[in-house]
Amino acid sequence: MAEQRKIRVAVVFGGRSPEHEISCVTAGGVISAIDTEQYDVVPIGIARDGSWVLYSADPGALAIVDGKLPEVDSSGPRLAVPFSGATDLIVLDGAAPRRLGGFDVVLPLLHGPLGEDGTIQGLFEMMDARYAGAGVFASAASMDKVFMKALFTGHGIPTGGYVAVPDRAWRGERKRVLDDIADLGGTVFVKPARGGSSVGISKVADAADSDAVTAAVEQARRHDPKVIVEAAVVGREIECGVLESVDGGAPDVSLPAEIHVADGFDFYDFDAKYLSTSSLTIPAELPEEVVAEIRREAARTFEALGCEGLARVDFFYGDDGRIYVNEINTLPGFTPSSAFPQMWAAAGIEYPALVDRMIQTALRRAPGLR
Repeated sequence: MAEQRKIRVAVVFGGRSPEHEISCVTAGGVISAIDTEQYDVVPIGIARDGSWVLYSADPGALAIVDGKLPEVDSSGPRLAVPFSGATDLIVLDGAAPRRLGGFDVVLPLLHGPLGEDGTIQGLFEMMDARYAGAGVFASAASMDKVFMKALFTGHGIPTGGYVAVPDRAWRGERKRVLDDIADLGGTVFVKPARGGSSVGISKVADAADSDAVTAAVEQARRHDPKVIVEAAVVGREIECGVLESVDGGAPDVSLPAEIHVADGFDFYDFDAKYLSTSSLTIPAELPEEVVAEIRREAARTFEALGCEGLARVDFFYGDDGRIYVNEINTLPGFTPSSAFPQMWAAAGIEYPALVDRMIQTALRRAPGLR
């Protein structure tokens, strides 16, 4: 009797966004958790220059070592990507190209622009490849904080005040933009509109301080010409995990977690997230009715944006007693120590089972338009 073929999983990571290194760390965690008795793993790194590279399956090559973050080494065997409705990649290594062979499903573990924003999802759909996570539109809308907030408002999802700062407005109507930001009042956070992992974010104590706001906008524009300025919500930072149902029903929602930013950090920036002793309380110590409301709004946010697979919804529980949805992440941090896996571990779904669920959910979905 012939041995049953393993399911072939392409794990794609790295990418050209400022979150390249965090994507590599995520991939290291996921690769270490995949059951190699059931799955054949094909690690594919995307270097900063955009080249695709056949990578080592050793998770240690993608770990943080002595505080140094990993990145994709572009010197490995290069890959050519077909656009003919086939997943059979071509290895450009040696005297003649060779076929890598097809794969059954893709785990796109890319954070930020050109990976989490619908671009690579569109490529996979052109290839007729099954892939984990949200589709093209949900990925794009969830990555662009301006459109995300507009969709929140349209669906009646509570969120804080904000001002969009498109490139053209900043260059041609700066005074009006600064006046709009000043109207937010108090403390504001200035962010690249299509970024993540707190890269490029600044906190400005006074929205009316035009010099400080201008400097913060210019800092954010180094990462994205489109910027969003959000009114600060005084309160507690809460996160909640969402998973696509295994039976086609309503999504599953974790218990919420509370973020405790490490001493010495003014807010939950990149270093506080990944290189500090910031911690989580799971489940968050909140009144039962607040927990129920957070979980309800997490599911509603997931469905309002048409998400699939998984997402993390970030909240503020304001000192005014209200819940505010800050944003949704269609590919949340996914290392074993990240908030999303920890929330599901507290619910009884350990990290390897969570990775397996991502793969199985994607395998059940037909390729093409979603």
